[in-house]
Amino acid sequence: MKNRTLLGLVLCAMLALPVLAQDNANSNSTQTPPATATQSSTQSASQTSSSATTASGKEPLQPEAREGFWGRVNPFARKKYVRRQTEPIRDRVNELDELTAANSKQIKDVDARAQQGIQIASAKAAEADQHATEAGNKAMAAQQTADKASTRLNTVEQVVTNIDQYQASTQTEIRFKPGQTVLSKNAKEALDEMATPLKSERGYIVEVQGFSSGHGQVAIATSQKMAESVVRYLVLNHDIPVYRIYLVGMGNAPAPATTAEGSEKPKRINGGRVEVSLLKNNLEQLASTTSTTDQQQK
Repeated sequence: MKNRTLLGLVLCAMLALPVLAQDNANSNSTQTPPATATQSSTQSASQTSSSATTASGKEPLQPEAREGFWGRVNPFARKKYVRRQTEPIRDRVNELDELTAANSKQIKDVDARAQQGIQIASAKAAEADQHATEAGNKAMAAQQTADKASTRLNTVEQVVTNIDQYQASTQTEIRFKPGQTVLSKNAKEALDEMATPLKSERGYIVEVQGFSSGHGQVAIATSQKMAESVVRYLVLNHDIPVYRIYLVGMGNAPAPATTAEGSEKPKRINGGRVEVSLLKNNLEQLASTTSTTDQQQK
């Protein structure tokens, strides 16, 4: 019986010893001796510079300076002891999770703003490119209009310069019998053939020269009357303005005659004849050029 009692006391002592050792370690960790305080202050002073580099902005966790009866690993540690040792770590982990979430949110916000800025910049670049294309098209159209205007101006300048330069277009000869000043049927048909196209034309004059055989003023008067009969017929039957007709009685002046070689030799005529010449300048060319340019612009 005594042996059992002694054995029970020994077992109780052995079971109570770890508890006392753990309590002693806890009391030692809470009560810091002067030497330990000095050492911890030195360590905290040396680690002040590195605290700013931590993610949470706090000083890093420091292990305990002194070890308990069982060292750093207590095989008989209780739940309160473990919770007290791991609670700072759990707090730091939670702080790191919050910082990570905040950083992720900030990164997403920055990325969203960057994408929005890129889209706005792309839209503005496309709009600027469209404006540049429209400006280039307008400049090209303006250049084409300027080129057309320059071409037309050059044509007008050339026509105006040569507006009083008339060139022979057609020539008709009207024959009269000696002493006769009345137009024959053939003469009227020849004048109709020449004057009919003139109703739709402009920039022309009609030159009428009368020639008559004889001498002196009698020949001049006769040639004048023959030329006047031609002018009268053109004005009354074809509505040719009088200001476009130039009449002259040449009398018995020699008229040019064309030989087979192409040279002209003056010759005198028998009876009477009237030379009707149609002369044109570049005014008709100007009208046709202006019409063509207007159609191209439309």
